[in-house]
Amino acid sequence: MSSLPGSPEGAATTGLVDTPVDSSPDALAELPPLTGQTRLEAREIIARYPQPRSALLPMLHLVQSVQGYVSPEGVALCAEELGLTKAEVGAVATFYTMYKRRPTGRHLVSVCTNTLCNVLGGQRIYEALCTDLGVHHDETAADGSVTLEHAECLAACDYAPVVTVDYEFYDQQDVDSARELVAALRRGEKPHPTRGAPLTDFRGVSRQLAGFSQWADDDAAEAAVDAAWAAGPTLRGVHLAAERGETAPPMPAGTPAEPADPGQPRETVRPSGRTGETPEKEAGDARVAAADTPAEEAGTRATHPDAGSEYGRGRPRKQPRGGTETPAGREPGTSGQGPGKA
Repeated sequence: MSSLPGSPEGAATTGLVDTPVDSSPDALAELPPLTGQTRLEAREIIARYPQPRSALLPMLHLVQSVQGYVSPEGVALCAEELGLTKAEVGAVATFYTMYKRRPTGRHLVSVCTNTLCNVLGGQRIYEALCTDLGVHHDETAADGSVTLEHAECLAACDYAPVVTVDYEFYDQQDVDSARELVAALRRGEKPHPTRGAPLTDFRGVSRQLAGFSQWADDDAAEAAVDAAWAAGPTLRGVHLAAERGETAPPMPAGTPAEPADPGQPRETVRPSGRTGETPEKEAGDARVAAADTPAEEAGTRATHPDAGSEYGRGRPRKQPRGGTETPAGREPGTSGQGPGKA
């Protein structure tokens, strides 16, 4: 499989769309290769899991951290190391939206256009950025600076409308603030997110998602974790409770823990043998008696060994020996829907 974007055999095998940002030979030559170090790091990821194929998701992030998307070469590497087919790897890579099928820009800008963000202006923000960048969903600006996408939900409704850059949050945006944010990214600046770690780039955060630090040293990593952030809307309820002296009621002392539910009544686990019935029938009686809802009772009655007598389901009639009984009027050829005599 070719290691370059635009590989027909790669797209046919994996289902990936690998149209490059710039299809010129110089741009293709700039695609970073997956080196021996990448393969060693992939094996390090595999060693974290009891089942090798469980490592596929972080391995795909590792590929993105090097090449900026899940390339055909990356699919081949994952398949070789995990003993999977390229089709199996491609099926996973095309299922999750965090795995990109085409080369991305330095930054991935996601605009939430789901219900609350949309009502508060998310769609207007997205349309304005499309105009400024000259792109649409999942497309990259001509200068390679930004890939734009609309997101169904970014799980931050209390900060709507929200925009993320490389999965870092920029909260309560409007058209003007979002346009300025993207303009700064295109100038090479990295405005600090509203909350969370300092902004890096898409490949850096992909490395973080693969389970490796994207920071130069431990001090930089610690500073990123301890970065200041504003959590006003999220913690508003906590602050109000503190101001009003409100607390959740304590759990009663000495409350016994509920026993583990075995999934069926105790009587069905070990029949007593004192009812004069077979163990199967005794267990069936216990299931019916222990049913909590009409639906559950109907189900237990239907599976009772005596179903069809007192449990309300007619027993099937015995079929005549030598064949099955055909209902009257159902002889072949009398339905009018097939060949046969009228």
